[in-house]
Amino acid sequence: MTTLFVGNTRTEEMVGDLSALSPADRLYGGFAAQRLLWFAGSGDVLVLPYLPRPEYLAYITAVTGADPASLVLLCPPPGALGTELLTPDRIAEPRFREQVRAAVRDQGVDRVFAVYKDVPVTQLATAVRLAVPGHALSAQGGDALLNSKAAFRAFAAGARVPIIDGLATTRSEEARAVVTELFAAGHSAILKREFAVGGAGNEVLSPVAGVPVVGTQSTVVLADDAAVNDYFARRWDWLTAGGRHQVVIERYLIGCDTLFGEVAIEDDGPELVGIGECVMSPVEIAEVVPAQGLGQAARTALVQACLQLSGVMHAIGYRGYVSIDAVLTPAGQIFITEWNARLSGCTHLHLVVHRRLLKPEHQGHRVAWEQHDWVVPSFEAAVQRLDDAGLAFDKDTGTGVLLTSDVTPENTVTYCMVAENLAGVRALERRLRALFAEAEVDATPRVTPPGDPAGELQLSSA
Repeated sequence: MTTLFVGNTRTEEMVGDLSALSPADRLYGGFAAQRLLWFAGSGDVLVLPYLPRPEYLAYITAVTGADPASLVLLCPPPGALGTELLTPDRIAEPRFREQVRAAVRDQGVDRVFAVYKDVPVTQLATAVRLAVPGHALSAQGGDALLNSKAAFRAFAAGARVPIIDGLATTRSEEARAVVTELFAAGHSAILKREFAVGGAGNEVLSPVAGVPVVGTQSTVVLADDAAVNDYFARRWDWLTAGGRHQVVIERYLIGCDTLFGEVAIEDDGPELVGIGECVMSPVEIAEVVPAQGLGQAARTALVQACLQLSGVMHAIGYRGYVSIDAVLTPAGQIFITEWNARLSGCTHLHLVVHRRLLKPEHQGHRVAWEQHDWVVPSFEAAVQRLDDAGLAFDKDTGTGVLLTSDVTPENTVTYCMVAENLAGVRALERRLRALFAEAEVDATPRVTPPGDPAGELQLSSA
């Protein structure tokens, strides 16, 4: 089976208006697209916003065993927003589509694996004589429903999946009423934009200061009804993307653990891929697969809810991966909080690290902890130092450190520590943090994506 990969890591159904993204947000969307290289096998075709640096590609293929010379790497000409993202105008470029069609034909591609199956991707698939999984639904924009936080509440409620008290609405008076009722009952509220990622569209409202918050960096204290009314007058346009989307208002639960279940939905039904946990401070800073310290009752409840909700998605024609978020309360209750019908930031931990890189005897007996903040002089220096210290991932033992991103403009890399247990992860972390003295790290940020030193990417193939 040969695959066409499409690295469309930022779309309107994920983050809203792409033109409103900051340059940094667009740049990091491009870095996330390079993660698809971890999934690739020999002979595959990858459509990326820009070509990876040869050193990064060589590192990944050395770990996965894919033949780098057999891969076809394609990127379209720059679009209206530049080169960091696979925007719809870039995907639709006629000469680029011809190049993709030729690569699909020459490589014998028979399936499409996209980060998100929006209409531009289904149109690209059709143009190159392929179909995405669940094409009928995706071609009509149906995946947007399954990334909407508002639609999630309706479907989850109908499926009897446990959700937090709240409401999705387009009416500001309804939103104000829900917040007022929550305040009167002694609760805080969390407001969520319908389409956003990483907590960027969340805001906690509280009648008092000092509420401990995770899942957002934005907290607003509203001491009385006048302050509530003023807040909605000022923020309604932002909350609803100019009135185009709904806003979700929910009771904010304090002291919860943040969990997720990843499910593969195929023609014969949903299958659990794995359960993970997000480390929050206050937004997500690391991911752990599988989730640690989760009791059997909570795990059973989470798995049941994930499969129940995935069954609804299967029934309406969705095919592909979905990440379903949840919280575990201090009292041990599981509440499902949203769905994301696309590849998640942890799909590679499930499918690549745990299933592809680990030997069968190690699968189910390793913990993968991925974090995004190791400051290094360069990607190459980090690889070499890990090798010299004996910390590089070893397939024979199924332990060690993987570098899952290239170096960012802040001179950081994303790294994944794989160990037999959480104590082993902590030991790897201590050794890794000691590898570079502060003086060795150049803190000067780079401003162009790796693989594009001139900032001008052209239609290319490897």
